[in-house]
Amino acid sequence: MHTRQSIRFLLNATPVSLSQVGTGEMLLDHLRLSQRLCGTKEGCAEGDCGACTVLIGRLGAEGLAYEPVNACIRPLASVDGCHVVTIEHLRGAEGGLHPVQRAMVAHHGAQCGFCSPGIVMALYALWMATPHPSEALIERALQGNLCRCTGYAPIIRAALAMGDYGTTDPLMAERATITEALRAWQDSARVTLSDGKSTAILPASVDDLATILTEHPDARIVAGATDVGLWVTKFLRDLPVAVFISHLDTLRQITESDAALQIGALASYEDARAPLLAHFPHLSRYWDRIAGWQVRAMGTLGGNIANGSPIGDTPPPFIAMGARLVLRQGDARREIPLEEFFLDYGKQDRRAGEFVEAILLPKPAPDTLHAAYKLSKRREDDISVVACGIAVTVRDGTITEARLAFGGMAATPKRAAHTEAALTGQPFTLATLQAAAHALPQDFTPLSDMRASAAYRMRAAQNLLTRFWHDSQGETAALEDAL
Repeated sequence: MHTRQSIRFLLNATPVSLSQVGTGEMLLDHLRLSQRLCGTKEGCAEGDCGACTVLIGRLGAEGLAYEPVNACIRPLASVDGCHVVTIEHLRGAEGGLHPVQRAMVAHHGAQCGFCSPGIVMALYALWMATPHPSEALIERALQGNLCRCTGYAPIIRAALAMGDYGTTDPLMAERATITEALRAWQDSARVTLSDGKSTAILPASVDDLATILTEHPDARIVAGATDVGLWVTKFLRDLPVAVFISHLDTLRQITESDAALQIGALASYEDARAPLLAHFPHLSRYWDRIAGWQVRAMGTLGGNIANGSPIGDTPPPFIAMGARLVLRQGDARREIPLEEFFLDYGKQDRRAGEFVEAILLPKPAPDTLHAAYKLSKRREDDISVVACGIAVTVRDGTITEARLAFGGMAATPKRAAHTEAALTGQPFTLATLQAAAHALPQDFTPLSDMRASAAYRMRAAQNLLTRFWHDSQGETAALEDAL
């Protein structure tokens, strides 16, 4: 097997090669401290504010694609083979301001300007795909960018007008050259890096990943790093050995059979969005409330599950949908229901050297009603207070099967067994759902914390059954999506 002891990436227009890279070094630190590219700002150091937004271009099945990411939690080791684009690289067709920047100036889209580079980069990513976006697309693109002093109205006006200032730029014209440069670096090598304190490994393939985890069963797998990044920046945790896998495109594949959708564990929220919503439209509103665009571009479905958080966004609806996990250890694979993966707080049914390879989602039956709900303090870009997935099968007006799963209500994402039993065999009516809600205290004893009290969580979870009824009838429930 070919091996390499350095990472290589293109930073704006400059090739970079680094060998002294630790597992906890973030892209933002390299940009600001080593490269002196200080347009990229550090605001929150946890991927929440968007001030550090840069674009990462990588080669995939459909060619070179760019996505906005939070440089503050993007490990430097993970940009091997990528094109990193910072605010300093933006320019117009004749070398002046870029169309996005011109629109921001013309529409007074900045005051103090600290957050502006990140906002411009997020809008740049949107402009590349859709120069004349709708307001809904703009709001979705800016979910991960916080600005407290400008106000979003002028920023949205700038975004609506940015296509009027031009629809091409030098980076778009240089795509063929950039693609050629990145392709020349694709050598299918295992990369091993060290800063003398930690070791970062980039597998050559998925099979090589399985081998590495057999050799290093205690190594930390780092996919999107949207959670691991905070371990480093906020909790100052050391990662002695980390295996970075964001380049393994085989694990990003999403395939479809007559019975199910199979989603590779490395598929990001953005990768999975279109295939998921095509078969599970009930996830549409829920999906767009998961974090912000930058985190959805980085974060992976497999990582969200493998992390085992009791407030992870994907497990509750996926459990309700009957999801199963494919786990791999070496050359051996096993398949388990998703709800059985979560054993206790911080403990999952994942053996030494084993990793999540894929998620299997059965296609919905025509007589099953689905819903997914998320309650959070902030409507956009926030962690769940309560997350809920519901699947109820109704035949001849009677509930023949019910699957209800909740996050934020226990130490793990968990099904509401007593509530499911109270629903099964009963007529599908509002009275049935409200009566079954009284069984929820038998299923959960939620905690009070900084996000919500135990009483609120329980009442909100019970009320979601009422909302489910109204939604199933095509009505608008008089319930809010935020505290």
